[in-house]
Amino acid sequence: MRRSSAATTMTLEKLEKSVQAGNYYEAQQMYKSLYVRYMTAQKYEEALNLMQSGASIQLRHGQVTCGAELALLFVETLIKAKIPYTREALDRIGTIFSEFPQLAVPHKLLEEDDLRKLSEILVAAKARVDGCSSFLKAAIKWSAAYGGPSKGAAELHDMLAQYISSQSPELDFAKASKYFVNGSHPKAFAVALVDFSEKSYIGEADLAIARGILMYLVSGDLRDANCLMDELREQSTLKEIVLPSTPLLQFVEYLLLTLERDALPLFQLLRQNYKSSISRDSSFNELLDEIAERFYGVRRRSGLQSILGDMFKMMEN
Repeated sequence: MRRSSAATTMTLEKLEKSVQAGNYYEAQQMYKSLYVRYMTAQKYEEALNLMQSGASIQLRHGQVTCGAELALLFVETLIKAKIPYTREALDRIGTIFSEFPQLAVPHKLLEEDDLRKLSEILVAAKARVDGCSSFLKAAIKWSAAYGGPSKGAAELHDMLAQYISSQSPELDFAKASKYFVNGSHPKAFAVALVDFSEKSYIGEADLAIARGILMYLVSGDLRDANCLMDELREQSTLKEIVLPSTPLLQFVEYLLLTLERDALPLFQLLRQNYKSSISRDSSFNELLDEIAERFYGVRRRSGLQSILGDMFKMMEN
């Protein structure tokens, strides 16, 4: 699939030497100019080779903005050429992803003199995450539209979850959780959650853990929800840290046991008894409604039904 003519090979080598010489901007303009020519002539394989090579080389030299731009064009070419979801195409995306820099991101200020340096590091980290996210989100959409799983390739979700959780200067773990749940590695999710728990307050850590488990359950995946909880215990033991012990996590553990059997009354009782803990996150009740529908066939109330029900309760009281 990736055969290149001698002329194309020479062009790629010339562009690579330009990047190696530090002429990043000039090389970028050449990559994009040649790309337009290939696309106009519908030479899609040449365009893919060019963008994969250019993105990889720019990223390897720390030029994240340039590399991410070419990486995104690689995915856009897959879409325009209607390239089907295959192992080979997925591997090419993975090859580009592997070139995105992965650096330790500081989360605490140590010395006042380091503020300027820290600011530069955080800006660079945000640029890396934004660039990689745009690339992988586009790749996920391509995989879903051209023969892959309906939610996109699990492998691509794993890549994005790992990059967001490890590289974000201001981590929104709810965002990372979405990609972990659509991925295929609960163990990696557990490792990221334990790491997040070490850096965050107890009130943030238990919310993140509970959210992850509820998100698995919404999709009907009781196996991975239990796997995540088991892995959390194992990882916390390995790292010799104590997981948060809160009523919310107690509720989640009871919930997992309840969903193993046909026990709707117990499910409803748990929700009532832990109502104050569940209400700490406005999305949890909605997630639990979806879980009740999936596991017990309880139809969710419409917005109007919910309002009328609340009104009747007020009148009764």
